[in-house]
Amino acid sequence: MISRMRRTVSFALSATVARAATAGLRAVAPGGDGRWQRTNHAGRTVGLHSGPAVAAAAVLAAGRVHPAAAAAVLVAGACGAYDDIAGAGDPRRGFRAHLSALGHGEVTSGAVKLFGISAGALVAGAALKQRPLDKVLAGVVIAGAAHLVNLVDVRPGRAAGTVLALGAPGLVRKGPAGELSAAAMGAAGAVLPDDLGERAMLGDTGAHALGALLGTAIVTGAGRAGLLAHAAALTAAAVYGEKVSEAARSWGTG
Repeated sequence: MISRMRRTVSFALSATVARAATAGLRAVAPGGDGRWQRTNHAGRTVGLHSGPAVAAAAVLAAGRVHPAAAAAVLVAGACGAYDDIAGAGDPRRGFRAHLSALGHGEVTSGAVKLFGISAGALVAGAALKQRPLDKVLAGVVIAGAAHLVNLVDVRPGRAAGTVLALGAPGLVRKGPAGELSAAAMGAAGAVLPDDLGERAMLGDTGAHALGALLGTAIVTGAGRAGLLAHAAALTAAAVYGEKVSEAARSWGTG
């Protein structure tokens, strides 16, 4: 009963903060409206307000469960925010493009994001697990989940919908795994209507933060076998990232 109540509180807190922060950012729009506007795949102007709002909600909810989880989400969201700002207009996508640029002496925002999120995930994984191999696997899972959610954020509702789908099984778990899953789902559910309505987009800030939160939920509830399975699946998704994004584009199009 107590565990169920904590999951409910985690879901509600995350959803409430995400909605309130989104409304606040829309009203204030620090730096001017132009800084918060982007053009989506259909040529419509949408706002980025929900990205930082979701990240803030995720960090707050994760912090109630474990400081390492909050740190992983904060780093992922911050790296995503840097890419949203510094990488705006950069057509390069995927690890290969950014690593290739790095090989030629150019440090792209995508490279900063790649190494920053990976480092944050490994530190968080080390804090969340006890055995050396589990620490490494946990870092891979957290970073991989952050990357996966961003990979599918190619059309309205894809990223938030993925978090809802992948987070749902975690709700049956007691303890930190259930609470972190609920937090991820609460934040994702709060912004899904605006995302689907093409009034807002998560951007890298929101997608990476939600993915990292989902990753910490998986890590806290998984043993060695679960970590191995998730790490393998998420690594494969990263390797075949273009195919994953293409599949996400086709969802629901018939």
